[in-house]
Amino acid sequence: MNVEGIITRKGAQVFTVAPGATLREAVAVLRERSIGALVVSTDAMRVDGILSERDVVRRLAADGPDALDMTVARAMTSEVVTCEMSDELGALMAVMTRHRVRHLPVMSDGRLHGLVSIGDVVKHRLDELESENHALFEYISHSR
Repeated sequence: MNVEGIITRKGAQVFTVAPGATLREAVAVLRERSIGALVVSTDAMRVDGILSERDVVRRLAADGPDALDMTVARAMTSEVVTCEMSDELGALMAVMTRHRVRHLPVMSDGRLHGLVSIGDVVKHRLDELESENHALFEYISHSR
């Protein structure tokens, strides 16, 4: 399976935040949506950065509660690793592991098209393994 398969199943909705928003506002969205990252974008098409729970924790550790009043632009990761719709799951897992990231914006024709999390990748890989296991069980059961 590739990224397009994941996006097709889960949907292409991506939650974004403006670079000028405060961390307090961004944290409220993370909590309300039960998500672990927001794509930072001024137009919801281009990726300016990504703000993950890790980024928030780093700022809180460095600056204490005052960090919540700083802008997302000061806390975000600006060098964002992205993926394409055609990327295979194995390659995606390798990229996430190599770069130690849990979320990858999905780009299509130079525009933001979705967001894939490590949870999405693991879920779809487990579904594949379950399907393969079921097919093997059926094959063995009918071969006797």
